[in-house]
Amino acid sequence: MYKVRAILDTEEDVIRTLTINENGSLEDLHFSLAKSFGFDGQEMASFYVADAEWNQGEEIPLFNMAEVGEGVSMATCVLKDTLPNKNDKLIYVYDFFNMWTFYIEVVDFSNETIEESKVILTVGEMPKENENNTFDIQDLSKDSDDNFNDDFDDFSNFQSLDDIDLDKY
Repeated sequence: MYKVRAILDTEEDVIRTLTINENGSLEDLHFSLAKSFGFDGQEMASFYVADAEWNQGEEIPLFNMAEVGEGVSMATCVLKDTLPNKNDKLIYVYDFFNMWTFYIEVVDFSNETIEESKVILTVGEMPKENENNTFDIQDLSKDSDDNFNDDFDDFSNFQSLDDIDLDKY
């Protein structure tokens, strides 16, 4: 059994601690986390392997995104193989539109066997909106076609692609 703590990236403390079967997949953890925070689990999500300083590493998506063959996905990653040690960390992003971000850490494990995950600690309430979901939208209306076209003056008079000296660029 693993004891996993999930902390929402928000000003107020919103924490859930869960127990989950070590042989479960990250997909099982995804659904358990989503449920514990009041989500239905139907939005896209990804885990990211994190180091001790929470630096984001390899992505583990909900679904296999490989064009061919067996790519990594939550369903193919077993918890005990992905997080073999106490204090191992993941970053969990749920709902890419709202970008709910959670810090996941293995806080303990034992030889006890459990079949279903269980929430054993709840701190705080989920906010209605993600306060950290901000995008810096630049006003591109000030850019004119003139600025864009200035970079391409050499191309204004060509008749064919053969007329362009590609070695020049």
